[in-house]
Amino acid sequence: MRILLAEDDPLLGDGLQAGLRQLGFQVDWVRDGLAAEREIASGEHTAAVLDLGLPGKDGLAVLQALRQRRVATPILVLTARDAVPERIRGLDLGADDYVVKPVDLEELAARLRSLVRRAHGQPEPALRCGEVELDPARRRVRLRGQPVPLSTREFDLLQALMLSAGRVLSREQLEQQLYSWGHEVDSNAVEVHIHHLRRKLYPELIRTLRGVGYAIARTPKADP
Repeated sequence: MRILLAEDDPLLGDGLQAGLRQLGFQVDWVRDGLAAEREIASGEHTAAVLDLGLPGKDGLAVLQALRQRRVATPILVLTARDAVPERIRGLDLGADDYVVKPVDLEELAARLRSLVRRAHGQPEPALRCGEVELDPARRRVRLRGQPVPLSTREFDLLQALMLSAGRVLSREQLEQQLYSWGHEVDSNAVEVHIHHLRRKLYPELIRTLRGVGYAIARTPKADP
Protein backbone atom coordinates (compact mmCIF):
# COMPACT_ATOMS: atom_id res chain seq x y z
CA MET A 1 0.00 0.00 0.00
CA ARG A 2 1.61 3.23 -1.16
CA ILE A 3 1.05 6.31 1.02
CA LEU A 4 1.89 9.98 0.54
CA LEU A 5 3.10 11.69 3.72
CA ALA A 6 2.88 15.51 3.80
CA GLU A 7 4.73 16.79 6.87
CA ASP A 8 7.16 19.71 7.17
CA ASP A 9 8.71 18.77 10.54
CA PRO A 10 11.89 16.87 9.60
CA LEU A 11 12.06 14.79 12.79
CA LEU A 12 8.39 13.82 12.75
CA GLY A 13 8.37 13.21 9.02
CA ASP A 14 11.45 11.00 9.17
CA GLY A 15 10.01 9.03 12.09
CA LEU A 16 6.63 8.54 10.43
CA GLN A 17 8.16 7.48 7.13
CA ALA A 18 10.49 4.97 8.79
CA GLY A 19 7.79 3.66 11.13
CA LEU A 20 5.17 3.20 8.44
CA ARG A 21 7.67 1.43 6.21
CA GLN A 22 8.41 -1.01 9.03
CA LEU A 23 4.66 -1.67 9.23
CA GLY A 24 4.50 -2.61 5.56
CA PHE A 25 3.64 0.66 3.80
CA GLN A 26 5.43 2.20 0.84
CA VAL A 27 5.85 5.87 1.81
CA ASP A 28 6.66 8.96 -0.25
CA TRP A 29 7.34 12.11 1.77
CA VAL A 30 6.78 15.76 0.77
CA ARG A 31 7.34 18.82 2.96
CA ASP A 32 5.05 21.59 1.64
CA GLY A 33 1.44 22.06 0.66
CA LEU A 34 1.98 22.69 -3.04
CA ALA A 35 3.89 19.43 -3.43
CA ALA A 36 1.24 17.62 -1.38
CA GLU A 37 -1.58 18.85 -3.60
CA ARG A 38 0.32 17.95 -6.77
CA GLU A 39 1.22 14.44 -5.66
CA ILE A 40 -2.17 13.54 -4.18
CA ALA A 41 -3.87 14.77 -7.36
CA SER A 42 -1.62 12.49 -9.43
CA GLY A 43 -3.62 9.49 -8.22
CA GLU A 44 -0.52 7.37 -7.65
CA HIS A 45 -1.11 6.82 -3.92
CA THR A 46 -3.62 4.63 -2.12
CA ALA A 47 -4.04 7.23 0.64
CA ALA A 48 -2.41 10.36 2.07
CA VAL A 49 -1.41 11.59 5.52
CA LEU A 50 -1.75 15.38 5.50
CA ASP A 51 -0.42 17.74 8.16
CA LEU A 52 -2.50 20.90 8.40
CA GLY A 53 0.40 23.26 9.19
CA LEU A 54 2.28 23.06 5.90
CA PRO A 55 4.34 25.86 4.31
CA GLY A 56 3.48 27.12 0.85
CA LYS A 57 -0.18 26.14 1.15
CA ASP A 58 -1.75 25.02 4.41
CA GLY A 59 -3.33 21.61 4.72
CA LEU A 60 -6.92 22.83 4.87
CA ALA A 61 -6.47 24.75 1.61
CA VAL A 62 -4.87 21.69 0.02
CA LEU A 63 -7.75 19.50 1.16
CA GLN A 64 -10.37 21.94 -0.09
CA ALA A 65 -8.69 22.29 -3.49
CA LEU A 66 -8.41 18.52 -3.96
CA ARG A 67 -12.03 17.83 -3.09
CA GLN A 68 -13.19 20.67 -5.35
CA ARG A 69 -11.27 18.90 -8.14
CA ARG A 70 -13.06 15.66 -7.15
CA VAL A 71 -9.83 13.91 -6.21
CA ALA A 72 -11.13 10.93 -4.23
CA THR A 73 -7.88 9.69 -2.65
CA PRO A 74 -8.54 8.93 1.05
CA ILE A 75 -6.91 11.63 3.21
CA LEU A 76 -6.09 11.38 6.91
CA VAL A 77 -5.17 14.68 8.56
CA LEU A 78 -2.69 15.25 11.38
CA THR A 79 -3.81 17.84 13.93
CA ALA A 80 -2.68 19.23 17.28
CA ARG A 81 -4.41 17.90 20.38
CA ASP A 82 -6.17 21.21 21.12
CA ALA A 83 -7.16 22.02 17.51
CA VAL A 84 -10.80 20.89 17.68
CA PRO A 85 -12.06 23.61 15.27
CA GLU A 86 -9.39 22.55 12.75
CA ARG A 87 -10.45 18.91 13.04
CA ILE A 88 -14.08 19.83 12.46
CA ARG A 89 -13.15 22.08 9.53
CA GLY A 90 -10.98 19.34 8.01
CA LEU A 91 -13.72 16.72 8.22
CA ASP A 92 -16.25 19.15 6.73
CA LEU A 93 -13.87 19.87 3.85
CA GLY A 94 -13.60 16.18 2.96
CA ALA A 95 -10.98 14.58 5.21
CA ASP A 96 -11.71 10.89 5.78
CA ASP A 97 -10.19 10.67 9.26
CA TYR A 98 -7.70 12.37 11.56
CA VAL A 99 -4.98 11.51 14.07
CA VAL A 100 -3.96 13.78 16.93
CA LYS A 101 -0.32 14.64 17.57
CA PRO A 102 1.80 13.21 19.12
CA VAL A 103 1.16 10.36 16.70
CA ASP A 104 0.89 6.72 17.75
CA LEU A 105 2.24 4.74 14.79
CA GLU A 106 0.09 1.65 15.39
CA GLU A 107 -3.06 3.78 15.52
CA LEU A 108 -2.04 5.70 12.41
CA ALA A 109 -1.43 2.45 10.51
CA ALA A 110 -4.75 0.98 11.66
CA ARG A 111 -6.65 4.10 10.63
CA LEU A 112 -4.98 4.09 7.20
CA ARG A 113 -5.90 0.44 6.65
CA SER A 114 -9.47 1.14 7.73
CA LEU A 115 -10.05 4.16 5.51
CA VAL A 116 -8.53 2.39 2.49
CA ARG A 117 -10.84 -0.60 3.04
CA ARG A 118 -13.85 1.70 3.26
CA ALA A 119 -12.80 3.58 0.14
CA HIS A 120 -12.74 0.25 -1.74
CA GLY A 121 -16.07 -0.93 -0.37
CA GLN A 122 -14.43 -3.55 1.87
CA PRO A 123 -15.98 -3.22 5.35
CA GLU A 124 -14.43 -6.31 6.95
CA PRO A 125 -10.93 -6.25 8.49
CA ALA A 126 -9.79 -9.22 6.37
CA LEU A 127 -10.07 -9.33 2.58
CA ARG A 128 -11.58 -12.50 1.08
CA CYS A 129 -11.72 -13.71 -2.50
CA GLY A 130 -12.87 -17.28 -2.90
CA GLU A 131 -10.84 -19.41 -0.53
CA VAL A 132 -8.08 -16.84 -0.11
CA GLU A 133 -8.07 -14.63 3.00
CA LEU A 134 -5.68 -11.69 3.43
CA ASP A 135 -5.20 -9.97 6.79
CA PRO A 136 -3.71 -6.49 6.18
CA ALA A 137 -2.97 -5.80 9.86
CA ARG A 138 -0.98 -9.00 10.44
CA ARG A 139 0.20 -9.22 6.82
CA ARG A 140 -0.89 -12.84 6.62
CA VAL A 141 -2.46 -14.83 3.81
CA ARG A 142 -4.40 -18.09 4.14
CA LEU A 143 -5.65 -20.51 1.51
CA ARG A 144 -8.46 -22.78 2.72
CA GLY A 145 -7.45 -21.83 6.26
CA GLN A 146 -3.80 -22.74 5.82
CA PRO A 147 -1.06 -20.06 6.00
CA VAL A 148 0.76 -19.23 2.77
CA PRO A 149 4.14 -17.48 3.08
CA LEU A 150 4.54 -14.56 0.67
CA SER A 151 7.31 -12.06 0.07
CA THR A 152 6.67 -8.39 0.81
CA ARG A 153 6.09 -7.56 -2.86
CA GLU A 154 3.85 -10.60 -3.39
CA PHE A 155 1.72 -9.61 -0.40
CA ASP A 156 1.43 -5.99 -1.55
CA LEU A 157 0.48 -7.05 -5.07
CA LEU A 158 -2.14 -9.51 -3.84
CA GLN A 159 -3.57 -6.86 -1.50
CA ALA A 160 -3.87 -4.34 -4.35
CA LEU A 161 -5.70 -6.86 -6.53
CA MET A 162 -8.02 -8.00 -3.72
CA LEU A 163 -8.89 -4.42 -2.73
CA SER A 164 -9.95 -3.88 -6.34
CA ALA A 165 -11.59 -7.29 -6.83
CA GLY A 166 -13.69 -7.30 -9.98
CA ARG A 167 -11.64 -4.52 -11.57
CA VAL A 168 -8.73 -4.75 -14.00
CA LEU A 169 -5.49 -3.08 -12.91
CA SER A 170 -2.78 -2.34 -15.46
CA ARG A 171 0.85 -3.19 -14.89
CA GLU A 172 1.58 0.51 -14.39
CA GLN A 173 -1.12 0.81 -11.72
CA LEU A 174 0.27 -2.20 -9.87
CA GLU A 175 3.82 -0.85 -10.07
CA GLN A 176 2.60 2.40 -8.49
CA GLN A 177 1.31 0.42 -5.52
CA LEU A 178 4.46 -1.67 -5.11
CA TYR A 179 7.23 0.92 -5.34
CA SER A 180 7.77 4.29 -3.67
CA TRP A 181 10.12 6.96 -5.02
CA GLY A 182 13.73 5.97 -5.51
CA HIS A 183 13.11 2.29 -6.23
CA GLU A 184 14.10 0.87 -9.58
CA VAL A 185 11.44 -1.33 -11.16
CA ASP A 186 12.43 -4.25 -13.37
CA SER A 187 10.40 -4.37 -16.58
CA ASN A 188 8.97 -7.80 -15.76
CA ALA A 189 8.68 -7.42 -11.97
CA VAL A 190 4.87 -7.54 -11.88
CA GLU A 191 4.73 -10.57 -14.16
CA VAL A 192 7.23 -12.42 -11.94
CA HIS A 193 5.22 -11.67 -8.79
CA ILE A 194 1.99 -12.74 -10.51
CA HIS A 195 3.63 -16.05 -11.49
CA HIS A 196 4.72 -16.68 -7.90
CA LEU A 197 1.27 -15.88 -6.53
CA ARG A 198 -0.41 -18.27 -8.94
CA ARG A 199 2.03 -21.00 -7.97
CA LYS A 200 1.67 -20.45 -4.22
CA LEU A 201 -2.14 -20.03 -4.28
CA TYR A 202 -3.79 -21.36 -7.44
CA PRO A 203 -3.54 -20.46 -11.15
CA GLU A 204 -7.16 -19.38 -11.65
CA LEU A 205 -7.03 -16.78 -8.86
CA ILE A 206 -5.52 -14.01 -11.02
CA ARG A 207 -6.77 -13.44 -14.55
CA THR A 208 -4.63 -11.91 -17.28
CA LEU A 209 -6.32 -9.68 -19.84
CA ARG A 210 -3.71 -9.38 -22.54
CA GLY A 211 -2.75 -5.83 -23.32
CA VAL A 212 -4.91 -4.54 -20.47
CA GLY A 213 -3.81 -5.88 -17.08
CA TYR A 214 -4.70 -8.26 -14.26
CA ALA A 215 -7.75 -8.90 -12.14
CA ILE A 216 -9.14 -11.06 -9.36
CA ALA A 217 -12.81 -11.96 -9.59
CA ARG A 218 -14.93 -11.23 -6.52
CA THR A 219 -15.63 -14.95 -6.13
CA PRO A 220 -12.83 -16.79 -7.96
CA LYS A 221 -12.96 -20.57 -8.16
CA ALA A 222 -10.10 -22.61 -6.74
CA ASP A 223 -8.90 -25.99 -7.82
CA PRO A 224 -10.53 -28.77 -5.77
